[in-house]
Amino acid sequence: MKHLVVLSGAGVSADSGIKTFRDADGLWENYRVEDVCTPEALAANPALVLDFYNQRRRQLKTTQPNAGHIAIAELEKVFKVDVITQNVDNLHERAGSTRVLHLHGELTKVRSMTHPAYICEVDGDIAVGDLCPQGGQLRPHIVFFGEAVPMLERAAAIVSTADLLLIAGTSMVVYPAASLYGYAPQNCPIYVINPDATTIAAPNVTYIRERFAVGMPQLAQQLKMDNG
Repeated sequence: MKHLVVLSGAGVSADSGIKTFRDADGLWENYRVEDVCTPEALAANPALVLDFYNQRRRQLKTTQPNAGHIAIAELEKVFKVDVITQNVDNLHERAGSTRVLHLHGELTKVRSMTHPAYICEVDGDIAVGDLCPQGGQLRPHIVFFGEAVPMLERAAAIVSTADLLLIAGTSMVVYPAASLYGYAPQNCPIYVINPDATTIAAPNVTYIRERFAVGMPQLAQQLKMDNG
């Protein structure tokens, strides 16, 4: 069974109605990145940061996977599929994908500020004063701007074993995630789904200039046919 690796970005979630800081105005639901998604913001105004992600968690419950998410999940019938996503939502999982690595963390989890190994699922809101069993304040399990990306090495290892690489909903210009496609084996076929005219410096690339929810089902059908 061939190994298909998917690198997914903000455009994948945008087709389900989820906005991000990557939007043209540089805001996410009217908040600046500096105010809600940096270690400095968490230290200066933890209540604001916690509330921002509480709102995003509530919003996520009203959002559904789109046709592209579902198409990727269904490819598991034909390929070994690994999804490496820059998105913090759980739409890939809810669509049925079983192997998902979140580079930038997960909205549905929190971790301790003083004991980083303590990570747990969360369904509702968290507030200042909500502590882990060891007494540390809980924070969103999100990789803030300026923080290290702990899953990057694991992601690179996955990409290095790909037979096919799919880049969806991301311009691949923001590092360190943008470096990942460079780990693909030489001459590995690469498919890029993005309506923007971004190109990547790699051989054997096929561009699909469509929104994710439109282009992904089309590509999935073609990959199934090509795989016999």
